[in-house]
Amino acid sequence: VGKKGLLKLDGRGIFDNHDYSLKLDLSNPDIGYLRAGYREYRTWYDGSGGYFPRNGQWFSIYDDELAMDRGEAWVEGGLTLPDKPEFTFKYFHQVRDGRKDSTIWGDTTLTGGAGTRGIVPSFRDIDEERDVFAADVRHKVGNTDLGVGLRYEISNNNNSLNIRRRAGEPTADRYLTQREGVDTDVFNVHAFSETRLHEKVLFTTGYSFTTLDTDISGSRIYGADYDAIYDPVYARRQQRDEGFFGVAGGAKMNQHVGNFNLMLTPWDNFTIVPSLRVEKQDQDGLAQFDETNVGAPPLLTAVQDSLENLRDWGFLDVSEGLEARYTGLTNWNFYARGEWLQGDGDLMERETVLETGVIDLFRQTDSSRFTQKYVAGANWYPVRRLNMGGQYYHKIRSNDYDHPIDPAPNATGSNRYPAFFRSQDFETDDVNFRVTWRPLDNLTLISRYDFQLSTIDNQGDFLSNIESAEVTSHILSESVSWSPLPRLYLRGSINYVWDQTDTPAAFATGSTNLVSNFENNYWNTSALAGYALTEKTDLQVQYTYYRADNYQDDSQFTQPYGADA
Repeated sequence: VGKKGLLKLDGRGIFDNHDYSLKLDLSNPDIGYLRAGYREYRTWYDGSGGYFPRNGQWFSIYDDELAMDRGEAWVEGGLTLPDKPEFTFKYFHQVRDGRKDSTIWGDTTLTGGAGTRGIVPSFRDIDEERDVFAADVRHKVGNTDLGVGLRYEISNNNNSLNIRRRAGEPTADRYLTQREGVDTDVFNVHAFSETRLHEKVLFTTGYSFTTLDTDISGSRIYGADYDAIYDPVYARRQQRDEGFFGVAGGAKMNQHVGNFNLMLTPWDNFTIVPSLRVEKQDQDGLAQFDETNVGAPPLLTAVQDSLENLRDWGFLDVSEGLEARYTGLTNWNFYARGEWLQGDGDLMERETVLETGVIDLFRQTDSSRFTQKYVAGANWYPVRRLNMGGQYYHKIRSNDYDHPIDPAPNATGSNRYPAFFRSQDFETDDVNFRVTWRPLDNLTLISRYDFQLSTIDNQGDFLSNIESAEVTSHILSESVSWSPLPRLYLRGSINYVWDQTDTPAAFATGSTNLVSNFENNYWNTSALAGYALTEKTDLQVQYTYYRADNYQDDSQFTQPYGADA
């Protein structure tokens, strides 16, 4: 198009896969660009539920070949005139529609006398739309790059979770539909600057303000089919079939984030980067709804109350960072980094029965957190064909909670959860090594080992501190690239992961083995062969293999978990 303009068209259609794409791009480096396109594709989900080995119980209560369609249409343009401010604009519309599986399974007692197990399949109906408008301007003034941008987003979500409870049991088989509607408006403004104060000093800043407003709707209703209307005399109601309908309300959020970074190069080959990040966020929410419940048998009396929930939450986080890098030693590159975060928050929760004015819950929670992360590493290039690298990091996160206002200040309080937490500590150590070797011009080998150890400690009211989980991971990987002929290339890789989570609950339950330590071990390998037929055409053959053997069935009475794939 003219001497410098270019028009590009790209499209495809894979009809049986619902996979379509069309893109248009008109550009000129002296003027700008205009782009537009559409993309649609489908993903599939397995809607089957669980399996109980004692009596071979398995439920197939609907077509479990589920699918979700995703689509996006967009248009964007930019004005890029030389030595002038650069303007860009973009609009896109996204949709998500279909059905996918959920692991919030329904329950059954058809287990051969082993009690109740949650293995009945469930699914989610998804209906979502989102519109986003974004505009940015960027310009250079002297030795400073400046930018400012706006973003406005509208979304509408109307989803549902659909559960079948006690399927096939004549007096207890019932359907549960929980509808979840959320309409959202988001506005964001952000700005940045990048200034070269000195040939050895670079200063950057950034600021972002976001405000979010949501409206909610929804219901949780038991009935003779999915999407039933609430019926207080529904015959198959069971005790504790708690639900709700007529949800109205919403929430608002304001968030401020500021970043400040300074890159100093006081000497050749040495760089130091101090940084600061501050985030302030405030949220308040209100929900009103009619709660439904079912009393004890034999009457199974329906109970209905109108409730109002209020929630106010806010926090302030301040993060500091310091990074240093040194490259003055021949064939070596050293780096170290420290990150620290201090935060405080407060949460107020209140629930009121509107008919009587009785306050069911009124709790205030003050929280504080402190996070540290330390990283050190080096890369070494001893000879032209060999380089090695190593890294270690240590991360700690400590959370502390206090409840100056609490309706149940003693250990026998019935509504302590989750307010009985007093502290939670997370600690992680990670070390990794890498070796890259080129014994021949056409042969490269890369080896890597990672080790990670994480622990989680909890302390509840009137209890001592306890380690609730320990996660250990070992990762070994090897890859080889070889070009025996100028047009022929071969690549292969193998990875092995040993990953286990240990919990004291596995020992506390004794020989019944109701709680197991969790394993996530697997290994995989891949191979690729390619041949360059011409300058524009390659022929490739690929092969991959994956193996996991973590299926845990230690007793015929327990529900097996884990994957065997």
